[in-house]
Amino acid sequence: MAIREKGAEPGSHIGVHWKEEDYYEPRPSFTAQANLTDESVFERFSLENFPHYFEEYARLLDWFKHWEKTFDDSNPPFWRWFVGGELNVSYNCLDRHLKDRRSQTALYFVPEPEDEPIVKYTYYELWRRVNEVAALLRDFAGLKKGDRVTIHMPMMAELPITMLACTRLGVIHNVVFGGFTGKAAADRSMDAGSRLLITADGYYRNGKWLDHKAKADETVKICEEHGLHLEKVLIWQRYPGKYSSDTPLVEGRDYIINDLLPRYRHQVVEPVRVKSEEPMFLMYTSGSTGKPKGVQHSTGGYLSYVTAMAKYYLDIHPEDVYFCMADIGWITGHSFIVYGPLSVGGTTIVYEGVPTYPDAGRPWRIAEELGVTIFHTSPTALRSLRKAGPEEPLKYQHQFKLMVTVGEPIEPDVWRWYYHVVGKEKAVIVDTWWQTETGGFLIVQAPALQKMKPGSAGPGVMGIHPVILDEEGNEIPPGSGKAGYLCIRNPWPGAMQTLWGDPDRYVRGYYAKFNKNPQSKDWRDWPYMSGDSAMQAEDGYFRILGRIDDVITVSGHRLGTKEIENAALTVPQVAEAAIVAAPDEIKGSVPHLYVVLHPGYEPTPELAQLIRETVAREISPIARPDKVFMVPDLPKTRSGKIMRRILAAISRGDKDLGDVTTLANPEVVGEIQAHVQKSLR
Repeated sequence: MAIREKGAEPGSHIGVHWKEEDYYEPRPSFTAQANLTDESVFERFSLENFPHYFEEYARLLDWFKHWEKTFDDSNPPFWRWFVGGELNVSYNCLDRHLKDRRSQTALYFVPEPEDEPIVKYTYYELWRRVNEVAALLRDFAGLKKGDRVTIHMPMMAELPITMLACTRLGVIHNVVFGGFTGKAAADRSMDAGSRLLITADGYYRNGKWLDHKAKADETVKICEEHGLHLEKVLIWQRYPGKYSSDTPLVEGRDYIINDLLPRYRHQVVEPVRVKSEEPMFLMYTSGSTGKPKGVQHSTGGYLSYVTAMAKYYLDIHPEDVYFCMADIGWITGHSFIVYGPLSVGGTTIVYEGVPTYPDAGRPWRIAEELGVTIFHTSPTALRSLRKAGPEEPLKYQHQFKLMVTVGEPIEPDVWRWYYHVVGKEKAVIVDTWWQTETGGFLIVQAPALQKMKPGSAGPGVMGIHPVILDEEGNEIPPGSGKAGYLCIRNPWPGAMQTLWGDPDRYVRGYYAKFNKNPQSKDWRDWPYMSGDSAMQAEDGYFRILGRIDDVITVSGHRLGTKEIENAALTVPQVAEAAIVAAPDEIKGSVPHLYVVLHPGYEPTPELAQLIRETVAREISPIARPDKVFMVPDLPKTRSGKIMRRILAAISRGDKDLGDVTTLANPEVVGEIQAHVQKSLR
């Protein structure tokens, strides 16, 4: 896929050239059992019927009090959904299933070590445990509706249990990806104003035992230094009854949850009635200005949306076993490991480890043993699995009916391996496009109603009406061969409500660019700007090209350039830094870091390694730069803006870098290009 930029800014009339792929039809056996087979659904969900068609989503939930107004657009773009309605998330995911599915498996926990037994929770057992933890959080930790709690945990069954206990109380949870540092958890705790930290002693990752409790001490220390007092640290034991961390407990602050739980045995906590528009959780996503953004999701709108996506697009039935290999610390895990699958009464899997440990057969062995029918992963994981064991899936007797990709576009050749080898030509593939901010899928084909096309995410989901806009806000028609800004014409219930504590940034970042009249009260004047570039083919299918702004995707994880650059700048020798994504056969893209040193310092391999490790320590090992290039200067506009587009082109190995004569320092481009080419040989 070649991309040629024709405008001054990325995303402005990007010419795209690729071969349109052939369609694949869903198998009749899938269509016969699918949840969504009514072809009139797209007519019902046409834009002229907005917003009332979304009531179909809300009716998938049980409400304590019916909503009074479906959609409140009185304060654009701060939309409110199902206003006046009252419900509880934990009740919808657990209590309402007890009558018919009390003994059905709700959740499997699969440890990374294969010699450890898989742990099974029925809906009754999960309900029982969530009630006990909710009682502990209420009575021991003093939590109440509206409080914020930071949960910094690895993939273990106790993570969704803790989240569901929070929602039972109406407590707002802020889950931080377990691989992030204590500092990253502290930054997010301080922004959210969390009252306490919930963590774990340790876990397995890629065959190694990792001491997780050490990060909690760092989090508390940094928070205290900046004026936030975390009242307690509650710690789950990876092995109940045994504390497995080398980091000692701090008396009067640290408490082992497993030791406290017997006090709350068999307690039942009445689910707190929560207003539909009250916040359910915060999820921090990297932003292009350095400070992570606290995406705030509602209760009724979010849960109704992910429930509909789980039912109609993941096609989860109560008899299905669903295996998503994402991490619950990201939005995919929230929406499609925890809340969506449990709300529709399915069976979900929490897997502790990495896809390729101890070998590339691990996911297929899990699928075979547990009878997995729906499989959900990222293109990065698929590339790794294909490289490590291209024939491995054929050795196992798993049989998927539906397979999902998430996090980044999937290349057609990887798609075909997924279809022919992993799915054995029997499974439907849904290639989903969405974001942390959107709550659930926005673009993907309806699996029983629309054909698959490798490399294309598909059309908008029912009720979502995407559009491609150019730099000036003009619509780029389907089939034009040009890409632009991927936007959504209409609001939807799963969309974030705002950015926590920063409504101006919310408006500026997602709505202001294409809003012609800031005083308008008409939702039609407020298209959502995703920040991704895309192209729409003649058939209406969308192909996603990547980020327009300064956010890079590495192994499916979105990382803010400014956050990484700020970490690099903590190294005293570094004067300037710019991060770009470079193509990688396995990970899709890896970070390349360009730095300018302060005068008097010389580039050395040791300094490059120090910079790499500093970024990994400050942000996460995921953010560790693959290459550090120490260059004399960075290409800049005359206003001083770093032209990352040019650096990205150099990292890709492009020979034509476009017109650089308008730069303030055009001569440096050739020097950087020569240096990088020499380093990559």
